[in-house]
Amino acid sequence: MPTSLYNIRYLIGALVLAITAGCATSPASYNTLKAPQNQYQAHIVDPQSDTLNTLTPEQLAKRLANANVVVIGEYHGHHASHLLQAQLQLALFQQQPQQILSMEQFETDQQNALNQYLAGSSGESEMIEDTGAWDNYRASYRPIVEFALSHQLPVIAANAPGAIVRCVGREGPHIIDDLSQAQRQTIAQQPFMDTPAYRQRFDDAIGASHGGDDDAMKQRLDNSYKAQLLRDNTMAERILQARRNYPGHQILHVNGNFHSEQRQGTVALLHKRAPALNIAVISPVFWPEDEAMPELSEHRTKGDFLYFLQPLPDAYKSDDRRNRAMRERFSQAGQQPCN
Repeated sequence: MPTSLYNIRYLIGALVLAITAGCATSPASYNTLKAPQNQYQAHIVDPQSDTLNTLTPEQLAKRLANANVVVIGEYHGHHASHLLQAQLQLALFQQQPQQILSMEQFETDQQNALNQYLAGSSGESEMIEDTGAWDNYRASYRPIVEFALSHQLPVIAANAPGAIVRCVGREGPHIIDDLSQAQRQTIAQQPFMDTPAYRQRFDDAIGASHGGDDDAMKQRLDNSYKAQLLRDNTMAERILQARRNYPGHQILHVNGNFHSEQRQGTVALLHKRAPALNIAVISPVFWPEDEAMPELSEHRTKGDFLYFLQPLPDAYKSDDRRNRAMRERFSQAGQQPCN
């Protein structure tokens, strides 16, 4: 049937309405998106959206209203990651004040010292000393911890103790059997639960194929992977414990991107323990250097939402200096005893 004049007018009217509505909200189109202009800027997108308009932290928070757990992957020390964490923490709190902050950056055996600070029993420098907080605590994590403190929100020290992780990586998973009862309570009850896809990504990330024919190297790589699993499983179990202790609260969990990208690591192990849990993953993606636009097809599976940010500067230009620094780092770790 030929299109009537009414239908033509209707279509034109609908088109005008769509255009004006777009102007009213002023979302930046992915097709016209420019590279982040500084180390604080992050462009948030829904990778499954047809329009791929950027989202503000407030718009993202509305999309996450029904999530039980919101996981923000970060590039450690990147200003845009940490700024987004603080912005999203506030936006989520404004629509759901029952909130918990869960952090990779504190270890389970440091929970009491962290609680003392949150209760006002110690000062910040004392807390940093007592918890062994990361070197970049003040620059990167102070804002989200202080927000939790000012609103009397729980903060969960979710990561496995570094000393135990280090010794699993050095000597193997059997060292768990020699832990005291008190030490055993600081790690996951199921410390080495696994998912096959994660092991492949781990091997790819550390170049495991280069040592594939060396039995001793295979053992070291397997121990390293078990140490990684210990971290992920402990964080997953601490998140679930927080859910039990604070029913109805939304959990905001922050961790290094590898622990949650592609919904693997901590996220996959959390889902295995609680399949019905609504978990949202937000993952960072470096904007490619010397490219006008990133190829989104390479990144769609990295998270439920992505945020593009400027790459970090190279730590080293000299391979010799990089290798020397790595040797010194592992040498220092190797000097610490495993009792």
